[in-house]
Amino acid sequence: MSIFGTILSTIFHRANAATPSAAPADAPATQAAAPSASPEAAAAAAPAAPVDIDAVLTGLAAQNGQNLNWKESIVDLLKLLGLDSSLDSRKKLAGELGYTGDTNDSASMNVWLIKEVRAKLAANGGKVPAGL
Repeated sequence: MSIFGTILSTIFHRANAATPSAAPADAPATQAAAPSASPEAAAAAAPAAPVDIDAVLTGLAAQNGQNLNWKESIVDLLKLLGLDSSLDSRKKLAGELGYTGDTNDSASMNVWLIKEVRAKLAANGGKVPAGL
């Protein structure tokens, strides 16, 4: 699965797990399969109502022992989701999302990545606050 697909399925899986009463009777089997699904399948499995990205990530941050700046840092967002935040992983994510800048300029790439990930989450059924 792509790195963005893993980001998407992790967040949407958490959102679905947080609202079990709204899930259909066969939801556990669907949710269990979500991490191995393609990004398209994860988006297709997204609930009809937008997922509150801020609420999901704030909930994860509250359970996490680290002080992560996930709203502004792609590294911290990846750490919060339990994903590889290495430079190599971020370069792969940049390639997946169509980054055309210099991947050796990690500061510029990271700024672009966090903005692009938020935009892609919104495009896939996530409700991303304007300030994020």
